[in-house]
Amino acid sequence: MSFLPQQKRVRHMRRITAAYLVHWGLPELVDNVQLIVSELVTNAIDHGNGPVRLKVACRGGEVRVEVRDGNAEPATLREADEDDESGRGLGIVDYLASDWGVSPDGTTTWCSLLLPAGSP
Repeated sequence: MSFLPQQKRVRHMRRITAAYLVHWGLPELVDNVQLIVSELVTNAIDHGNGPVRLKVACRGGEVRVEVRDGNAEPATLREADEDDESGRGLGIVDYLASDWGVSPDGTTTWCSLLLPAGSP
């Protein structure tokens, strides 16, 4: 899905992602993947350049989330101070995902979560 960088889109992308996960028979991943989508989409809206693209796919034993923001400066994990109001997003992604990274051109941040045992 591609959309203009507007804050209200975060809520929309969370709902759409949840619907796909339930449709794929993965309701146990909804909370974590929604949180990841919130963080990555918010980062793209706040720091990106142009339209944002969200891709969520389920294949090969994992759910993969990709957010493209058009900004060639790659997202970086940083440690927020206790009183910082932002800067924890990628830390949350790092904690919840089995793996994450940034595309070689810096415009796409991705992560993957392993499917629970016995998932369809």
